[in-house]
Amino acid sequence: MTTMYDAEPQELINKAAEELKKIPEIKAPSWAQFVKTGMHKERPPVDEDWWYVRSASVLRNIYRYGPVGVSKLRTKYGGKKNRGVKKEHFYKGSGNILRKALQQLEKAGFVKFAEKGVHKGRIITPKGKSFLDKIATKIHGIRPRQEIQIEPKKEVAEIKQEQKAVKKEESKEQ
Repeated sequence: MTTMYDAEPQELINKAAEELKKIPEIKAPSWAQFVKTGMHKERPPVDEDWWYVRSASVLRNIYRYGPVGVSKLRTKYGGKKNRGVKKEHFYKGSGNILRKALQQLEKAGFVKFAEKGVHKGRIITPKGKSFLDKIATKIHGIRPRQEIQIEPKKEVAEIKQEQKAVKKEESKEQ
């Protein structure tokens, strides 16, 4: 069966964002068109559907990295701030955006809060896992498969005979 790991990440996130638009629990807040995605950014995102893309990306990261909290995701979506002549520093991404996206994904039933040993945070539910795996299956089905031609293995005896024949020819030439 095809899983999320078999699909290209960018394709998977874009297709998942398209599917998330159809889910009523996941909506961009009214302030989403004006806000930057972190302190390190200079401007808000240009893409109008960035909320769905970010939600799909968050869902993919939760699938990959197990119990994940807002703090880890803030670090994941952070970046270097251009401070002009001064040295660049790393700044975390917006926590409010990630918190709201996680709450919406939780409301839709794609993620839930859980603890695994000492780690606690959001993990993906079977519904969320099947959601991403179905999208990966669609993507994998679209792409043409490369046919690999495998030559049959030669027997060891045949290889040795060929080597002996080459040696005999070389000795005759000398």
